[in-house]
Amino acid sequence: MVATITRQQLQEEMAAGSVVVLDALGGSYYEQQHLPGALPLVEDEVEAEAPRLVPDRSTPIVTYCSNPACANSTRVAQRLEQLGYTDVRKYAEGIADWVEAGLPVETGRAVHA
Repeated sequence: MVATITRQQLQEEMAAGSVVVLDALGGSYYEQQHLPGALPLVEDEVEAEAPRLVPDRSTPIVTYCSNPACANSTRVAQRLEQLGYTDVRKYAEGIADWVEAGLPVETGRAVHA
């Protein structure tokens, strides 16, 4: 079972720059809105993209999708764990909770270095 993180904990870790946030919705959903600094990573691309996006498998990672009913964040987190990532959690309440709390979001496509 994938560990979870609260909105407050996620805010603190994002502010400290101590976590990589992965948006498990991807595509047009990501472009419409995503958590600040989040990178898109959908289930079908985990094996190909995760090593490039997060090369160090001990890096703290948080996945999220739309809301508690959405299973994308769980599936992405489980695939990451299967690849050997050791610090993976999910923000189960998702972007709906983030937006409802009045927190900032970003829009547009991801820019990868």
